Amino acid sequence: MTSDSERNRLSARAMRYAAVGANVGSVAARIAGRRLFGLDPERDRDAAALAAALGGLKGPIMKVAQLLATIPEALPAEYAAELGQLQSHAPPMGWPFVRRRMAAELGPDWEAKFASFAHEAAASASLGQVHKATSHDGRALAAKLQYPDMQSAVEADLAQLSVLFSIHRRLRPAIETSEMLKEIAARLREELDYELEARHTRLYGIIFADDPLIRVPEVLPELSTQRLLTMTWLEGRPLLDYTERPLEERNQIARAMFRAWWFPFSHYGVIHGDPHLGNYSVFEDAEGRAAGINLLDYGCMRTFAPRFIQGVVDLYRGLLTNDRALTVHAYETWGFTGLSHELIDVLNIWANFIYGPMLEDRVRTIADQVSPGMYGRREAFKVHQGLQEKGPVKVPREFVFMDRAAIGLGGVFLHLKAELNYYRLFNDTIAGADMADVALRQRMAFAEAGVPLPEG
Repeated sequence: MTSDSERNRLSARAMRYAAVGANVGSVAARIAGRRLFGLDPERDRDAAALAAALGGLKGPIMKVAQLLATIPEALPAEYAAELGQLQSHAPPMGWPFVRRRMAAELGPDWEAKFASFAHEAAASASLGQVHKATSHDGRALAAKLQYPDMQSAVEADLAQLSVLFSIHRRLRPAIETSEMLKEIAARLREELDYELEARHTRLYGIIFADDPLIRVPEVLPELSTQRLLTMTWLEGRPLLDYTERPLEERNQIARAMFRAWWFPFSHYGVIHGDPHLGNYSVFEDAEGRAAGINLLDYGCMRTFAPRFIQGVVDLYRGLLTNDRALTVHAYETWGFTGLSHELIDVLNIWANFIYGPMLEDRVRTIADQVSPGMYGRREAFKVHQGLQEKGPVKVPREFVFMDRAAIGLGGVFLHLKAELNYYRLFNDTIAGADMADVALRQRMAFAEAGVPLPEG
């Protein structure tokens, strides 16, 4: 049983508050002062100052900042541009520290439970690092070990996130962010629970059992705790290694990515909320060609009731057939309230951008004649203008990670320069889903994996 001595320790939380709060607070105070005296905010300089203040901290607040940078109007554009450049990875723990951490999780004889355990981290992320190991039966393993005092860091950083949103509220916001804050807080707290991540991994193992395109690691529960997750190691190479491969290989990876994200959503009501390049790798066939993807991380997950999935399908069909009533019904199903006709028109700009590749029955790139640097910028600018004039609009919780997944996948398809019929992929995978079947399938698979059913 894992010791809970680290659970949101007051001293660790206070240190984190001091480190984050002093830097973020000074930027907020300058903005507030200028607003009080009617001066124009020097937003570019303040954005750079905020990024510099946060840049040395790493960890969870960087993960949050980068997430917010992908959502139109979640933060002022200047802040989003600066924060989007920051790196979320923390410095790796050294071997003496790792050894103590492992002993705290598996006991003083922990090394005897592995045939081998690498001293150097194979990868590091915002909340933990991964070490390669070997089991006594010869299997290659990945041991994901959480950094110390992460719960304290998360709680302190979430408190300071409210400061970022308070800055936003002083700058004539186009969206109201209270539900976004709740959603981000819930997902980030879940990422601390490696036992929940183990259950999500098992769920995806059920969903993609024997799937030729997608591989899921197997969890070793006897070598896992709330802060240590040990899984089988999946061999693969980074996706960016394949950007100059032949088109069919790039398309094969893109098809696998599309299926990995949208099949679980449409058939089981669960989505991987963080499709960045470190969360998957590419495996090859016997001839050395790209064959599919390894899904490596299950910390940031989002589950949905079938009614929300139906809302996604309805919005697609409403846009496809120009059925405004169905489109409005879909937004309301998602949780948008108090929408005027003008706000609906603004939301449709972003919806047509997200759904655009799936609305045309033809082979195309994701950007379709638009340079990667300009991808989504025109639409985001129009959304900004429209919401400034007609908003603000309150963004429902469920939107946050759906938008994150769609933008993240679009970025992957841009990297690959894939050319696919996204209309066919979407209709084969999502638009034909039956919600009664989804509800039954969800209950059975979630129960088998031990994952809680979503509310609603």
